[in-house]
Amino acid sequence: MSKPKVAFYWCASCGGCEEAVVDLAEGVLQVVDAVDICFWPCALDFKKSDVEAMADGEITACFINGAIRSSEQLEMAELVRRKSKVLVAFGSCAQQGGIPGLANLFDLKGVMETAYETTASTVNPDKTRPKTSHREGNHELTLPELWDTVHAVSQRIDVDYFIPGCPPTPKLLADAVNALLEGKLPPKGSILSPNMALCEQCPRKDSKPSDLAIKEFKRPHAHMIDPEKCLLAQGFLCMGPATRGGCESLCINGNMPCTGCFGPTDQVRDQGAKALSAIASAVGSNDEGEIENILKGIVDPVGTFYRYGLATSMLHRKKMPAKGA
Repeated sequence: MSKPKVAFYWCASCGGCEEAVVDLAEGVLQVVDAVDICFWPCALDFKKSDVEAMADGEITACFINGAIRSSEQLEMAELVRRKSKVLVAFGSCAQQGGIPGLANLFDLKGVMETAYETTASTVNPDKTRPKTSHREGNHELTLPELWDTVHAVSQRIDVDYFIPGCPPTPKLLADAVNALLEGKLPPKGSILSPNMALCEQCPRKDSKPSDLAIKEFKRPHAHMIDPEKCLLAQGFLCMGPATRGGCESLCINGNMPCTGCFGPTDQVRDQGAKALSAIASAVGSNDEGEIENILKGIVDPVGTFYRYGLATSMLHRKKMPAKGA
């Protein structure tokens, strides 16, 4: 009997989710023994034509990491969706848009100007930009079209399950593969991680006071962090109250605040708004001027509260002026 086929594909992301697969270490041998990895272009020599030749639904499960912001990424996502019984959005970028989603604060013109003209290290006097097509003699070279807006995978194609994290832990990946093989998957649309706030799993939760009264927001690079005490109680902006658990508290155990990569729990519509509410209620002052001074310690509110989830938030993207306005 043939083994179930599993595929991995990489869209707009940093590649860390691919590393999460490798981080299974010797456990990857058990995965390879149990399944047939039929498409993983990051690691093995597969071609688009290999997938096109498969029957629809022939792949048992495909794990897509990365957001979607180009024509090629959508084309490949639609292809593996068609060929797969189960499609999993793997990692923060696939689930929520991730850090690439912060590009939604700008339009494509501004992004391209920054990348190809205005950065200090760029020397491009002719202001040359990539083009979707270029003809030289009888030959034509084409490139994918880059879109103005970054989307999470579920905003463009149907997704069955989500595995959060930047990147997901090897344990979550292994548990998901085992659930697939054993036919013990939860209802469609489920996030395959515990539905509880990280604070509930935090090894420092007993040191968190019932009433926080933050007088200053500190930045980790500028202050020593007590490795035993609640980070919020020390004045470090930790996203734990607004973030789903299941990450094994890796950042906390590394003596760094949670940045929110596991996204919200099922009960929260907008992680950034939830975090803003939690932080605002913890500011230790009723004086308007003092509150304003305390909040100045949050130097990048959007990049802090919507670092991973801007694309799927209620904000979605920054509204740009109409062309010609």
